[in-house]
Amino acid sequence: MAGGKSGAQWLGTALLVAALAGCGGGKEEGPPLESFTAEEIYKKGEFELEAQTKPDSAIRYFSEVERLYPYSEWAKRALIMQAFSYHKAKKYEDAPGAAQRFLDFYPGDEDAAYAQYLLALSYYDQIDEVGRDQGLTFQALQGLRTVIEDYPESEYARSAILKFDLAFDHLAAKEMEIGRYYLKRGNYTAAINRFRTVVQDFQTTTHTAEALHRLVESYLALGLTDEAQTAGAILGYNYQSSPFYDDSYKLLTGRGLSMEAKGNSWLNQVYRQVIRGEWL
Repeated sequence: MAGGKSGAQWLGTALLVAALAGCGGGKEEGPPLESFTAEEIYKKGEFELEAQTKPDSAIRYFSEVERLYPYSEWAKRALIMQAFSYHKAKKYEDAPGAAQRFLDFYPGDEDAAYAQYLLALSYYDQIDEVGRDQGLTFQALQGLRTVIEDYPESEYARSAILKFDLAFDHLAAKEMEIGRYYLKRGNYTAAINRFRTVVQDFQTTTHTAEALHRLVESYLALGLTDEAQTAGAILGYNYQSSPFYDDSYKLLTGRGLSMEAKGNSWLNQVYRQVIRGEWL
């Protein structure tokens, strides 16, 4: 990424901007971009991005560097700046393509970690509502995992880990939302399937305690008391300070039931893992 510039550097770039103004087509006058060097066009894009805060304009110049001087060092720089500018302009559908081209052409470059991070971030920044399709969340998780695993020593790994956890939690929230929907409408089997997914596949998220409580509710509604008691036992073992524990305790004891593992359901296996300390 470009660093800070001195007044003299910005003056020189400003003069270049005047020379480049209107270049590249349209009704504006001025010499075509082909008349300028790769460095000059690149610096125009840099100026538009940093001084003018116009990422859309910057994208045009960085793209022209790549088109006119495809095998130059400036083309390489321009490509990573394209990805950055697309992201800054919130053109998330275009940023991954530019980032992936950089990774394809320069996999061993020092900016490869940043390109991968930008690719993942472009998906991650579109995760805004639990109710939306979660395909973008899966793409974000995949991209973030690549940053974490392929570039563990990079400056982007820590941020990728934090965002991965948040995206993972987001998927669990989606399962909970659907499970609650089914539970409210009395479709207990479908609800159980969703809450089971949270307990088994998203056990490190913030939604596990509620998922266990909803399992207690669902199994009780079906008359499956052994399963309900076992879900309560797991909840009591891990989340006694949770309000969901109190709710499940009242539900079970109100029916003369205890919070203990019974039967031989999938929950019993989870319970045994808990006791051995292999779960959570």
